[in-house]
Amino acid sequence: MTRKSIPGVTVRARTDLPVLKPFDVAAHSPDPMMTVRWLAGMPWWTPLAMMGAFLLWPAVAHSQGTYGMADAFEALVRWMPFLVQSGFLFNVLISVFAMLVGTVMGAFLGLGQISLSRPVRAISWFVTQLFRNSPWLVILFIVLLALPFEVEVFGVLFFFPDWWKAVIGLSLPVMANISEIVRGAVASVPTAQWEAAESLAFSRTQTLWRIILPQCFKRMIPPWMNWYAILTMATPLCSLLGVEEIVTLSRQAMESENNHPELLVPFYGFALVLFFAYCYPIARITIALERRYSVKL
Repeated sequence: MTRKSIPGVTVRARTDLPVLKPFDVAAHSPDPMMTVRWLAGMPWWTPLAMMGAFLLWPAVAHSQGTYGMADAFEALVRWMPFLVQSGFLFNVLISVFAMLVGTVMGAFLGLGQISLSRPVRAISWFVTQLFRNSPWLVILFIVLLALPFEVEVFGVLFFFPDWWKAVIGLSLPVMANISEIVRGAVASVPTAQWEAAESLAFSRTQTLWRIILPQCFKRMIPPWMNWYAILTMATPLCSLLGVEEIVTLSRQAMESENNHPELLVPFYGFALVLFFAYCYPIARITIALERRYSVKL
């Protein structure tokens, strides 16, 4: 048996060019859980440290003007109940409805990507890639301009408030990413499960709903919660559409306080702390669920 000569390995290389090794696509692909890993990696005392820095900041600017620490802090305290009840809770409401709509549409779209019908697969793949790779702000503006303010059906007027348009606009990119989560979860189930169901004369619908999807639910929970955290942090984009959420109300509150520069960091810092305090537990729970439901090979 003759050995093959491999330049640079078994014999002297005839060139000084480097040998290119195979590119590991999986090792260089982005981590879909990057956001919650970064958020969950922060220590628990981070919100307290951030709040302390925001409260101490006006003391530095106190000597720069007549509007100092006491005035800025008193203004923030006065507006806190309004910002939380009418602002931040509205952000949470938008995120919940957008996640609900996006999850329902994304589940059907993801199942369409694994359909046996080629046109259904092609259309589902195109819609998924279209909204998955489009800027969220652009989608929000398109939805705002495309949807009417009111629709008359059989003589009855139905109004579309701006926050419902924001819900629809945010649910579209969420729908596309949930579609990929569903498709990837179904693809992660070993093919032996499909073969076993086929040997038992199960139809494709019975195989999906009774065998495949029950195994996918636990695998889909961590990335689903990851996207909910991302969606919640993206809800301030609605302020550009005129939706009265916490960023819009913070701006209005500062205008009513004569727009002192010292108010910027306390008010927006308070909004930052609220979002962090809400999303940080979600990130910790997501990491815990990922470890618990990870596929053991």
